[in-house]
Amino acid sequence: MIPLDEAQALVLRACVPLPPVELSPADALGCVLAAPAVAQVDVPPFANSAMDGYALRAIDVRGAPVTLDVVGRVLAGATLGADVGPGQAARIMTGAPLPPGADAVCMVERTRVEDGTTGRRVVIEAPVEPGENVRRPGGDVHAGEVVLDAGAEVGPTQLAALISAGCTALSVHPRPRVGVISTGDELVEPGRPLGPAQIYDSNRPMLLALVTEAGCTAVDLGRSGDDEDSLAARIDGALGRVDVLVLSGGVSVGDMDVVRMVLDHLGGAATRWLQIAIRPAKPFSFTVLPGPDRPIPVFGLPGNPVSSAVSFELLVRPSLRVMGGHRVTGRPRLVARAAEPLRRTPDARTHFVRVQLAPDAPEARGAGDGREVPAWAARPCPGQGSHQIRSMGLADGLAVLADGDGADVGEVVDVIVTNASLAAAFVGAP
Repeated sequence: MIPLDEAQALVLRACVPLPPVELSPADALGCVLAAPAVAQVDVPPFANSAMDGYALRAIDVRGAPVTLDVVGRVLAGATLGADVGPGQAARIMTGAPLPPGADAVCMVERTRVEDGTTGRRVVIEAPVEPGENVRRPGGDVHAGEVVLDAGAEVGPTQLAALISAGCTALSVHPRPRVGVISTGDELVEPGRPLGPAQIYDSNRPMLLALVTEAGCTAVDLGRSGDDEDSLAARIDGALGRVDVLVLSGGVSVGDMDVVRMVLDHLGGAATRWLQIAIRPAKPFSFTVLPGPDRPIPVFGLPGNPVSSAVSFELLVRPSLRVMGGHRVTGRPRLVARAAEPLRRTPDARTHFVRVQLAPDAPEARGAGDGREVPAWAARPCPGQGSHQIRSMGLADGLAVLADGDGADVGEVVDVIVTNASLAAAFVGAP
């Protein structure tokens, strides 16, 4: 067996960021900038009012309260069509351009319309300083300035910043296209009746969903039976369509592990068949096949559903994130207190125990082993076998247990947070 970090280093060496492409901001959502995005216009592009009120000359209201003539109204998206002169003011709305001649805005709460009838005169009840309540051109960013630097992920707020600055074409690392193939004669498509010795193909939908959650484009390449020629043809036909291939099943040492046979043939000596010192997900394969544009990494995951999911989390997901140019490649981690015993047996492997997380009761928190006092409690999910996918569905994360007997109640453990909603609380996004 080899250590997990050695297996991770092996695959990460072969997975490099995809070459940049040019996309519009909307199409680049979820991608990572490969080059700085530079503002094409000032933001804001013109002086405008920061609030509803009256545009005026600050010098005219030094002795407030004073009464000014109202020469018009300025709405957002419109102009006054005249200057504001001495003794004058213009009703103005938030975001509307500041009329020529005016240099400040008095908020409407500090004004009153004289007599409350025609609205043609207004009393300014407090003085204002030049520039008060005025957003100056380029106050956010000037044309030619960097809006977002290379390495930034384009999320909803980044999208707004880029569009506001007039960025119409971005250099980004594209979302990796990840093809998923499940293998096995025993598999049946969901929704069809099960025959003798058959099970539903749950791995492929799970892996496709995990690919999407990782910020990539999932490509469903279907299911292959235990037939070498059929699987080889399916893989060969996928190489021009995807950047990465993920296979589930057939990576052990059984007589009918056709994935092993096919990848040994296609990948030759470059194909690695690993026994990783972890539980679950000990068997794993990796190779790189020639594609039409660039080499295609191929991951072979175990067929047991929990092992498949854990292999994806520990080995595939970080690789995909690297290929997409992301700086954050792994799931967030937290420190939790074992609310129930997290048992295991010594076997020279690191165990990943499916756990549910809950806010820890303050009176239950202890100093642990000197690390930060945890605010979370971890409980093992029922059913920890590698075939028991329900426990993965119940889990919020994977408790990392080093070789030994596990953790007693109150002991501190590291947890990889796999629940996307909970993970968002730590990093703000997938």
